[in-house]
Amino acid sequence: MRKGYIQVYTGNGKGKTTAALGLALRAAGAGHKVFIAQFIKKRRCSEHKALERFSDVITVKQYGKGFILKKKPSAADIGAAQKAVTELKAIVKSGAYHVVILDEANVAVYHKLISIEDLLALIESKHKKTELVITGRYADEKIIEAADLVTEMNPLKHYVYNGIKARVGIEK
Repeated sequence: MRKGYIQVYTGNGKGKTTAALGLALRAAGAGHKVFIAQFIKKRRCSEHKALERFSDVITVKQYGKGFILKKKPSAADIGAAQKAVTELKAIVKSGAYHVVILDEANVAVYHKLISIEDLLALIESKHKKTELVITGRYADEKIIEAADLVTEMNPLKHYVYNGIKARVGIEK
């Protein structure tokens, strides 16, 4: 790739991480190296099992301590996110990966696990050939402005409202 761009997948609809993982799969198919940093998430899901098959080109690292939807982030949550930022500074800048995905980074900013300045600094330090993908609802206007591509997932209908729980292989 000659130039890497900044992509943001945000909104309240389903599919932000799924879209990023699809891009990771496409990049791996082209022989590109991918780094996936998961903020907040701790649980091992079906996609992790699938991505292990591509361990020669896709690296996944979870920095989260678990979902924080209905609770105040703990010191451990904040520390894990700060560790991610510290490690990602070198990864994003290095050019060692063609694609770097910051999964749920927007949520990490929204819940003050990391600052907007931290995320903007990662964007600014990105290697010129690295494609940077940022996912998560609540994308800050400054992130949207810094991005080259922004997709907002907008839910029109979702079976969760009919009591359907997350299913293995589909939502988890």
